[in-house]
Amino acid sequence: MSLKQKAIHGFIWSFIDAFAGQGVQFIIGIILARLLSPHEFGIIGMLTIFIAVSQSFINSGFANALIRKKNCTQVDYSTVFFFNVFVGTLFFVLINIVSSSISVFFNEPKIELVLSVLCFVLIIDSFSIIQRTILTKRIDFKLQTRISVISGFIAGIIAVLAAYNDFGIWSLVLLQLIRQSLVGIFLWLWNDWRPTIVFSFDAFKEMFGFGSKLLISGLIDTIYKNIYYFVIGKYFSPVELGYYSRADQFKNLPSQNITGIIQRVSYPVLVKQQDDIPMLRNSYRKLIRSIMFLTFVLMLGMAASAKYIILVLIGEKWFNSIIYLQMLCFVGMLYPLHALNLNMLNVQGRSDIFLWLEIIKKILAIPIIIIGISFGIKSMIMGMMINTWIAYYLNSYWSGKLIGYSMLEQLKDIFPSFILASISAIVIYLTGEILNTSDFIVLAIQIILGILVTIGVSEAIKFQDYFYLKGILVEKFSTLKI
Repeated sequence: MSLKQKAIHGFIWSFIDAFAGQGVQFIIGIILARLLSPHEFGIIGMLTIFIAVSQSFINSGFANALIRKKNCTQVDYSTVFFFNVFVGTLFFVLINIVSSSISVFFNEPKIELVLSVLCFVLIIDSFSIIQRTILTKRIDFKLQTRISVISGFIAGIIAVLAAYNDFGIWSLVLLQLIRQSLVGIFLWLWNDWRPTIVFSFDAFKEMFGFGSKLLISGLIDTIYKNIYYFVIGKYFSPVELGYYSRADQFKNLPSQNITGIIQRVSYPVLVKQQDDIPMLRNSYRKLIRSIMFLTFVLMLGMAASAKYIILVLIGEKWFNSIIYLQMLCFVGMLYPLHALNLNMLNVQGRSDIFLWLEIIKKILAIPIIIIGISFGIKSMIMGMMINTWIAYYLNSYWSGKLIGYSMLEQLKDIFPSFILASISAIVIYLTGEILNTSDFIVLAIQIILGILVTIGVSEAIKFQDYFYLKGILVEKFSTLKI
């Protein structure tokens, strides 16, 4: 299979993983949102930052270091594996020690026990990182997709049954623990790699030279992404955090999943082209144009139909999430661009620039957090909108210098997609304002019209980015073997 075929194959299966695997989790989340309260979701939201930061330390940038390294040995894999397990166990112990203090800090008694149980996921994940990394290095997302879908479905069914039987917040804890446990079990059953009892300090130092910078930058980014949950939980209320977290999760379905696809698929593919700058730039440009066409259509469409998405899917008790979702869509719209530009730095081995960019961008975010504490959540999200453009400028400036593809050239390439998606979004929004019928029917009509307008206009004007993406999907799905 050629590199292009591997890339397309990887993209399709990663796409299925994101929008089928994550889609299963999303549907389960909708059911749980109808059964549980914003307060219970808010408590889990408070704990997100502690789990996410710990997971950054467990990975420590070694996954990307292994993917980038051309000839990985059994010693390399085993060394990183035992490091992951050691750090996962260490953070499990540390979180249990400080869980009571965290509970006092948030003035929420339930947190202590919930966090102590939830952090078992750290040990579970530490056993799975190398298995997943090896599959990613092979650009094998088909197996990862099957594992994700099966694990999410089984865990979701158990969590819903628990919620129906008044388990409350423990339904959400069970969902995460069971899902990650099943993912780990299936990865070990269906992937033939096994560790050997060896730890090489030479191999560790070699990969840590690259991975350590990614660890620090990843840690900074993880704290930044989750700090808003932390601030809202501390200075507002678990209920308000529940509203925000549900809106954020809706926004993440398209934006974060598309970003995840890009990072997982483009990195190992572009690494293989790192020595051929013209070919690398051409591949990079096609990626940006096709991915941003899809992103603009999904994110602007979601912003336009946010009211009916919330009311139909999770009910009126989540009404306060609507405005947050509308605003967050404009924040998440640029996430794939960030991911592509940062991936290019890693492809070129410039994790040093990657690190400094993360530090600068997060320093610029401090005023946004202060604004949020002083003026409220909406003002904080407006600050996030401004900051995401500043961050994009910084990311694209450096990646553009490396391969000769500037921010201005990128914006020229994606602007037509933005205009087309805006036309579709306006039609969707006006439909919601004009129709006076049930919320479900309005949402259904909005979705149908959005699809028809997007495809109709694209076909009529022979829109290049649409046809490029359509060609990939048609070619791959016509020969796809399940």
